[in-house]
Amino acid sequence: MRQITARQEVWPIAGSFVIARGAKTEAKVIVVELAQDGFVGRGESVPYGRYDETIDSVLAQIDQVSGAVADGIDCTALMGILPAGAARNAIDCALWDLEAKQSGIRAHVRAGFARLDPVKTAYTISLATPDIMATAAHAAAARPMLKLKIGGPDDLDRVEAVRLAAPKTRLVVDANEALSFDDLVRLAPDFARLRVQLIEQPLRVGEDEALEGYDSPVMLCADESLHTRKELAQCARRYGAVNIKLDKAGGLTEALALKHEAEALGLEIMAGCMVATSLSMAPALLIAQGAAIVDLDGPLLLAKDREPGLTYIGSMIEPGSDALWG
Repeated sequence: MRQITARQEVWPIAGSFVIARGAKTEAKVIVVELAQDGFVGRGESVPYGRYDETIDSVLAQIDQVSGAVADGIDCTALMGILPAGAARNAIDCALWDLEAKQSGIRAHVRAGFARLDPVKTAYTISLATPDIMATAAHAAAARPMLKLKIGGPDDLDRVEAVRLAAPKTRLVVDANEALSFDDLVRLAPDFARLRVQLIEQPLRVGEDEALEGYDSPVMLCADESLHTRKELAQCARRYGAVNIKLDKAGGLTEALALKHEAEALGLEIMAGCMVATSLSMAPALLIAQGAAIVDLDGPLLLAKDREPGLTYIGSMIEPGSDALWG
């Protein structure tokens, strides 16, 4: 019999994190712990208002399935009783962690990886005026990749200012659904000129059908439009890459299957995250293996990470110990 507990934790952000939908100064996460026979498995997730999630709603979902989890449900069965989202992610990752600790077999080995390699993460520059974004980019210019939040009338000025401030780094821009199709068509050639490698979720979900047949000079990546394998075929007609996040997929189990099917369709993989601690990033490192773009900078945006956490050396992420997860 397992014991399951779930709680909210609040982690201050260093400064603020600003995207087209708004700003926040703290990361509110849910931590699930599963205790059995002296072992404890943990998982962390981030309820996201864009997907109609709140701390209370996610805790309520966890409570609704706590009996089944306590009785021994596995990750596959969990997908049948909870929808994709933060609640399922926290439980799923805790189940992976618990099984790794009980069996003595690391989670990445069970997932089919002989080893976990270090990966280089993008570093996010929050949405602000061009001058402020340029200052932030200059301070981070030695990083191999910067991800710029955009979503306003000065978007081209923002990207031009950042490119001037960080002439050698790779650039990704993330619109968080803030552009119109006309905006995209107007901006994409200039973004290509400025050596932007990827435009993430330019249009709102439900409006991105317009991308079918559009030959973008910069690769487009689905984020909000893709949660699980259910949306994959549709996204493959509109995008060249997909951003896989554990909170959207509802856990590592679905995320691994999603990655496999996306690769089979020829899509590039971006391993993404919400702003959260290393406990969220550790299972996402499995998705990051071999990914074209890694965006697991959540702990770098916090004022303080949990301990033990992952080791970040500049933008390089070293795989964590089993004391953290898996």
